[in-house]
Amino acid sequence: MQHPAVPELAHTHTRPIHWVATATAVAGVMALSSVVQPDSATAAQPAHASPRAAHTTAPDPAGVDFPLTCGPVKAVVKTKATGDLDGDGSPETVAVVHCDAPMGTPPDGVYVLTRSADGTPRVVATLVDPKDGNTVSDFSVRDGSVLATLLGYSSTDVPRCCPDVTEPARWQWKNGAFLRSTPAGAHSV
Repeated sequence: MQHPAVPELAHTHTRPIHWVATATAVAGVMALSSVVQPDSATAAQPAHASPRAAHTTAPDPAGVDFPLTCGPVKAVVKTKATGDLDGDGSPETVAVVHCDAPMGTPPDGVYVLTRSADGTPRVVATLVDPKDGNTVSDFSVRDGSVLATLLGYSSTDVPRCCPDVTEPARWQWKNGAFLRSTPAGAHSV
């Protein structure tokens, strides 16, 4: 066996004192980190926030003048759902509305509401026009999308009580407009 030219160095062999020194150093760092803490976080609106972003409650559809002609009866909000559809941090309301007809199945309209600069609710989009003759079921707002099932008629010969066309639909805000698509796995009956 050949001997090395350099004698063995003392620091290449660990001894219990080395472990004690390492443990002491780690304990010191941990103790110091528990004493030294960053300042508390504060929630503040940025100076450039839009007036609309200050609203944290969704617009209420009560009292909104919907673009719906009902004649002598009034418009009724059948159902509503809320969510942030355009990603601005303020919730919008989506309302399913129809005329309060005494008989039959009146067609529904689906409208998106937001707040005006003065805070009053206003209609900004029509997703389903009542003139198309559809009624809406399975309505919800999820993950920035409006989901609904549209019930319609294949011809004028089908009685208005009994829709024979079922069409799932999804609307999402993209490039400044609501785009309609059909959810994956959707089938028409």
